[in-house]
Amino acid sequence: MTELVVVDIGGTHARFAIASVTNDGVITMAKPETLHTEDHASFQTAWENFRERMGGTVPDAVSMAVAGPVKKDVIRFTNNPWIVRPALIGEKLGCKRYTIVNDFEAVAHAAARAQVEEFVHLAGPDIDLPASGTISVLGPGTGLGVAHFWRDGSGGYRVQATEGGHGDFAPLDQIEDAILARLRKRHNRVSDERVISGPAIVDIYETLAAMEGRAVQELDDIEIWTRGTSGKDSLAAAAVDRFCLALGSVAGDIALVQGASGVVIAGGLGYRIRDTIIASGFADRFCAKGRFAGMMASLPVKLIVHPQPGLFGAAAAFAREHLS
Repeated sequence: MTELVVVDIGGTHARFAIASVTNDGVITMAKPETLHTEDHASFQTAWENFRERMGGTVPDAVSMAVAGPVKKDVIRFTNNPWIVRPALIGEKLGCKRYTIVNDFEAVAHAAARAQVEEFVHLAGPDIDLPASGTISVLGPGTGLGVAHFWRDGSGGYRVQATEGGHGDFAPLDQIEDAILARLRKRHNRVSDERVISGPAIVDIYETLAAMEGRAVQELDDIEIWTRGTSGKDSLAAAAVDRFCLALGSVAGDIALVQGASGVVIAGGLGYRIRDTIIASGFADRFCAKGRFAGMMASLPVKLIVHPQPGLFGAAAAFAREHLS
């Protein structure tokens, strides 16, 4: 059995846990520790904090899932100021073996290995994800992560990381035209991530307020999500519904581009609003692809409910690289 530290670093949180992988590939994890990225000057100081929490000693192997492109020289995170230099990981962390993958590459590993009961059905036919073909994986958080994995029909799979969340946002109605116009005042180019991510709910909410001639109430994204999902604020609820529509459109676009035979929505935000997604126009928007509407309606769309897919997937990626 191999023990290692698994790390999942996003824009807001860095999660750490001790994991073990048996000789036949079974992964188990201890309770994770969650740190706020803004509370630590660097990944190194966050690592030292975690090591102290573990009593000063951790395994000498590490697998990291990072929210940004994985490069050999310097890894820069998309939504936080930390950097990681892979060449220095052994020296700085005191580890002998390491793996670094994109955060949604790790989530795709988790989705590929998840059990049937770890998925909730969202849209399309209520069937299991196919045993062969491409499965698109995407999810909103601080940003919008996108990846996919390909199943060979015999239990094997391959994962491909992407930066698909940075594709151009394409509005489909006057409300989304207004959202785009608002965002263009601050950004030369508006990507999907500017509309479909946790913080983006602020711009959606403020656009709807402006369209109705309401005074814009300055609320942060957490407050808007709370009000919108509780049903106590009709405008916030409308913003959440609009978010779900946009998520459906982009999920369908990604499935088309990747030639998917199924789709997995991932991330804590998706899990928290799963009931809203199901009740919203998400499914209709997912299928609204003109001549391909029938094909889109045939794709099962699931939500993964594994409690820590990034950490689990990081362990799976390490096992694939070092233990297979």
